[in-house]
Amino acid sequence: MNIYLQYLSVALLLLILVEVAWFARPKKRRQVEQISMLVDTSVLMDGRVVELARTGFLLGQVIVPKSVLSELQLLADGGDHAKRERARMGMDIVKQLQDEPFVNFTLLQDQTAVRQGVDDRLIALAKETNSAILTLDYNLNKVAQVEGIKVLNINELAKSLRMTHLPGDTIHLELTQKGQSSDQAVGYLSDGTMVVVEQGKKHIGKTQEVEIIRSLQTDAGKMMFAKLVKKDAPAEKQSPKQEPTSRRPVVKTQKTDRSPVKPVAKLSALNDRPQPKSHHRSPQLRSRKPSSKRIDREAELIRLADSQQ
Repeated sequence: MNIYLQYLSVALLLLILVEVAWFARPKKRRQVEQISMLVDTSVLMDGRVVELARTGFLLGQVIVPKSVLSELQLLADGGDHAKRERARMGMDIVKQLQDEPFVNFTLLQDQTAVRQGVDDRLIALAKETNSAILTLDYNLNKVAQVEGIKVLNINELAKSLRMTHLPGDTIHLELTQKGQSSDQAVGYLSDGTMVVVEQGKKHIGKTQEVEIIRSLQTDAGKMMFAKLVKKDAPAEKQSPKQEPTSRRPVVKTQKTDRSPVKPVAKLSALNDRPQPKSHHRSPQLRSRKPSSKRIDREAELIRLADSQQ
């Protein structure tokens, strides 16, 4: 009986050892196919790809064709100053990508001189190597999508990561809790962004209209600061003033001189008086002869004076 118990205990011990060895065996890692991307000239001349690579988001193989370097060299030797400076910066970007420790960089030795153009060459290489194209060129982006090639665009990535609201925008926000300061209130956007509202403590539990005044992007996430929108009080409606219709407009009349008419002196006496010199008359007026109407008016004055004597 004791022998059977010994055999049974040994069998159980062996079974336990087998199970432990089975679970302790090294597991095979699943191989995930890494995507390879062909870098376009526009990405190298932009320069943001280096910062993107340093963050570790370029997990695949970064391939720079030799034809792209030839196009950068051609632009660097060109006459356009702006393109020449950007092309030289693109060459420096290639060197920085090559020196980054976490970037799987490859310089592809393809045709140096491309007859059909660099864009067509990139599309052909993407089909041959089953790679994506990393570009900022709008036209190349559309053509590659038509050809069924995957396109990685840094501008689209930046657009998707930018702030949903910019300083100056007004939104309706529910204030849920007290802020760090005594007069602050805190609310949250639909994407979880925290918004700190100044002077909003007394409005906690209500939905208020606020204006974004500042936004911060930190390693911990996004954060915004806002202020309450002051609503102007409705202005009192003033009735338009109606002018009285019964009153007639008062017309001011000038006073007329009703003094008796003095006798007009004789023409001879008038001619004997010294005439004041006028400095405002032009030489042409002095040389004009008296008209016949003036002579008749003077004769009537003479007759009137003689009749009053």
